[in-house]
Amino acid sequence: MRVVIAEDSAILREGLAQLLALRGVVVAAAVQDAAALLDAVATHRPDAAVIDIRLPPGHTDEGLRAAVTLRRDHPDTGILIFSQYVETAYADRLFGEGFAGVGYLLKERVVDIAEFTDALERVAAGGTALDPEVVGRLFKASRRAQALERLTPRERDVLALMAEGRSNRSVAAALTVTERAVEKHIAGIFTKLDLPPSDTEHRRVLAVLRYLETAGRTDA
Repeated sequence: MRVVIAEDSAILREGLAQLLALRGVVVAAAVQDAAALLDAVATHRPDAAVIDIRLPPGHTDEGLRAAVTLRRDHPDTGILIFSQYVETAYADRLFGEGFAGVGYLLKERVVDIAEFTDALERVAAGGTALDPEVVGRLFKASRRAQALERLTPRERDVLALMAEGRSNRSVAAALTVTERAVEKHIAGIFTKLDLPPSDTEHRRVLAVLRYLETAGRTDA
């Protein structure tokens, strides 16, 4: 797996690059600003890009805006937002393109490099890796509140765990229920979100994106 890292802190940037390299990930480039990120992805065509939200020169949302550009120009490159902040300003464009390969993790909640690498691999393979806190904030920001209200509390719990990229077995273990119960909840989610069976689309991903596609802005 080849990745590009965009992080303004030199210590974090180099530290993350070294940790990923130790786990067999090829770090094609590690840059500090959004312009260099766009150039690096265009040059190296990585499997995924790890992007901080607040990059030079403004240290506001340059990384997130660059991620939106990459989703448009390089849809085969997975995007993993890795930040201290939950920012929903561009969620409609980042999550609402109708294809997978996106993740959003909070720095302070990642305590295991193996879990981080696993999330990065899922995103590179076209899956999702969303922190539960991020999902919660995006759900609150979503204009599709009525769709959310159609789900039972348990279905919402299942959907939040699905957003983390968990398998049915992992969801069952987290909720202390059977895999069969999880399957029933997922079937209910698909039905309420009007996601019929498809041979070409990943319904687990679309179930999450359905909520996030029109998210608005909230204070980070």
